[in-house]
Amino acid sequence: MTLYYSLCFALLVFEMALFVSLIVPLPHAVKRKMFNFISESVIVAKLQYGLKITFIFITILFLDSVNRVYRVQLEMAAFGKESSAGRAAAMGGDRMEVQARKFYSQRNMYLTGFTLFLSLILNRMYVMILDTLRMEDKLLQYEGKTGGKESEKLGPRYRADEIGKLKKELEHEQTDKENLKKQAQGLQREYDELVAKYNNMNPGDGTKKAN
Repeated sequence: MTLYYSLCFALLVFEMALFVSLIVPLPHAVKRKMFNFISESVIVAKLQYGLKITFIFITILFLDSVNRVYRVQLEMAAFGKESSAGRAAAMGGDRMEVQARKFYSQRNMYLTGFTLFLSLILNRMYVMILDTLRMEDKLLQYEGKTGGKESEKLGPRYRADEIGKLKKELEHEQTDKENLKKQAQGLQREYDELVAKYNNMNPGDGTKKAN
């Protein structure tokens, strides 16, 4: 395997390790700190820029390997026609050489193709995880929990913390209202009982008042 295909294989292994690290379940705080570091790190930004250039070269290698596989397929078809004409014994060595080149071309095509495909999957997964973290932070703020400043690094600033505070105040006022309502019902019940007792003790007062 040549040097650039060896580097391509190393990049594929790195992408596989990165994919596994992304799908590993981690606590929300740990994952948020990790993605904050990725979003802010200058080294990671330079690495991403270098990887973009590398993937351009890998795309060129992929197209070249596809072209080689196509040409080898044509040579194999030509050898098949010549073998049917009775020259198979004389061209056995050449056929083995073409089959070897076919194997290496297909290997290089699969290697570069899977590297490019996995890079697209990682890019999409990174964006989806960022969106998920933003929504989780926004939900925590709506619920009145902490987590505001670090979540601002992942996206636009939300005022959901104020909404959470207002929501708590509204719940507190609703509780006070229910308590006052229960107290008013208790006072009304005690007043009715006192009025009933007074009427029982002074039955003539009610008749006079009625007249």
